[in-house]
Amino acid sequence: MVRDGYFYGVGLLLAAGLVFWLTSWPWALVPLLLAAFFLWFFRDPERAIPTGAGLIVSPADGLVTQTVRFETPQGPVQRISIFLSVFNVHVNRSPVAGTISDIRYQKGLYLNAMNPASADQNEQNVVTVRSEDVGGFEVVYKQIAGLLARRIVFNPAKGSIIGRGERVGLIKFGSRVDVIIPLEAELQVKKGDRVKGGSSVLASMPVPAPSRPALSHAESPSTSGARS
Repeated sequence: MVRDGYFYGVGLLLAAGLVFWLTSWPWALVPLLLAAFFLWFFRDPERAIPTGAGLIVSPADGLVTQTVRFETPQGPVQRISIFLSVFNVHVNRSPVAGTISDIRYQKGLYLNAMNPASADQNEQNVVTVRSEDVGGFEVVYKQIAGLLARRIVFNPAKGSIIGRGERVGLIKFGSRVDVIIPLEAELQVKKGDRVKGGSSVLASMPVPAPSRPALSHAESPSTSGARS
C-alpha cells in the first residue's frame, strides 16, 4: 500500500473512534467507511513485468480512450491516452527501462480527464525517458490531473536510471496518463481496452534482425566448393 493510504486511513479510523466515544456508533460509520475507502484506494499490488526487447508497458491502470498520430517539431509520433477512474489503482510505473532525461511540471486547469483538452490544459507532470533498448528511442509520458485529482506525485529525479514497470509515483483520485511513443512502434492496444500498469504491453518497437557474420575467404562458396 502507498504511504498516503495509511495517512488517510489511520487518521479516519482515529476520527471514527473519537466520534463513537463522544456520540454513538451510527455517527462513527461515515469516517469508518471513508477510512476503508482510502485504504483500498491507495492499494499497490505487485505486477508481473513483461520481458522482451522493445516492449513499452502501460504506466497506469485504466481505460484506453484514444490512440492517435500527431506532428511534433521533432517529427510524427503516436499518443496513447489512458483514463483512470476513482476505482483504478493509481500507482504509476515507468513504461520503459532507461534514463530519465527530462521532467517538466506544468500548472493548469482541472478539466475532466475524459476531455481531450485536458492533455494540454490541465495540471501535469511530463517525463521523458531515454531507452537504450533496440538501438535507442524516447518515450514521453504525462501524469495529468483530472476533475478530482489535486496532487501529482513523482519520486525519481532527472538523470535517474529506471526499470521497465518500476514504480515512479501516483496521481491522487481520477486522472489521466498520456504516453507518447515513436511512430514506428507497433500498437498492441486499441480504444476501449483496459490496461494494468506495468504488466500490459501498449506497443513494441521493431527489433532489428541479427546481423550475419561475414564469411572469410576460406569459407566463401566460390572457394570452398572448388576442387582441382
